[in-house]
Amino acid sequence: MHQLDLVKPDGRALTLYGLAPVEVTSEVPSPSPDPVDARPVLRWHPVRGEWVMYAAHRLGRTFLPPPEYNPLAPTRDPAHPTELPRGRYDVAVFENRFPSLTLNAPDPGPGPADTRAGVGACEVVVFSQDASGRLADLTEAQLTLLLGVWADRTTRLAATGKIRSVLCFENRGVEVGVTLHHPHGQIYAYDHVPPVPARAAEQMRAYREAHGRPWLEDFVAAERAEGVRVIRDEGEALSVVPPFARFTYETWVLPARPVAFLADLSASERAAFARVLGDALRRLDALFGVRMPYLLTVQQAPLDTPGEAGPATYPLRVELCPYLRAPGRLKFLAGTEQGAGEFANDKFPEVAAAELRAADPAFTPDKPGGQQ
Repeated sequence: MHQLDLVKPDGRALTLYGLAPVEVTSEVPSPSPDPVDARPVLRWHPVRGEWVMYAAHRLGRTFLPPPEYNPLAPTRDPAHPTELPRGRYDVAVFENRFPSLTLNAPDPGPGPADTRAGVGACEVVVFSQDASGRLADLTEAQLTLLLGVWADRTTRLAATGKIRSVLCFENRGVEVGVTLHHPHGQIYAYDHVPPVPARAAEQMRAYREAHGRPWLEDFVAAERAEGVRVIRDEGEALSVVPPFARFTYETWVLPARPVAFLADLSASERAAFARVLGDALRRLDALFGVRMPYLLTVQQAPLDTPGEAGPATYPLRVELCPYLRAPGRLKFLAGTEQGAGEFANDKFPEVAAAELRAADPAFTPDKPGGQQ
């Protein structure tokens, strides 16, 4: 993996990653030379026991611009600068211009509901210079590189000493609120452990104490033995519709052995993981013949998970949560999901897995998700 660290005119960091040595052939741009005055705030929710982020400056962020003003494409006209320079590279990462959290968030002073500074980091990850492509269009080598980029960002953010949990994710489709169509994802880094990884770490620790082995070992063995929910098995990595799937076509991509972080994967494991991930993404698009709207999250352990409670216990995985439950039918979170936190699924995972296995991963849709 090749990389080059740069600084944008407004002071934000930019890192370019490539399969070959990175080359920059233009000035390093920024849509504006002036930094956004970000003052994110966290307020404690005493009933749910979790933090809520407030970032009023985000109301001014870019919203569905026309293709000629794509801020994630390399700059072509210096009079209309974007976020990225021209050159040879595969993946770009830069600090979000409209962050929900910042490493140097100012103290907001006294406020209601245990108010404090929104300390953390928000980064944008541009998967490709091709504005019309998909994450699924990346080659195996490019997807393997992206896994390495996510691992590198996690390591760098941990090194700040201010971060306790890192979430890499991709929202795809206007149905889930995407405001830029260029293939990209984001990284949120928190100075605390959010509810999902905190609960997962607690559950996995309890399983290890009760059974003497990591949950993932038993899960992978059981899914392989039963076979009905496995979509693709590459030996060192596999994809499966979990038997407890909350979304109709929810798909997990997992290494075959328990690891806590992407950085823990060997080179061969990372390549297998990339092959399975690409296959899973293409099958989701082939399922209904449209670009499936989804939420992809990279679930890694909290950074301060100690000893065996980390690498030997926490199940690193990519969770793909598709938002179509049938052709043209979106999954909306209703009363039981929002009010009680318990999901209702219209289809058994065994049936969904069979449909995904039957989907042709070579099919390429040309319509956005939800359109017929």
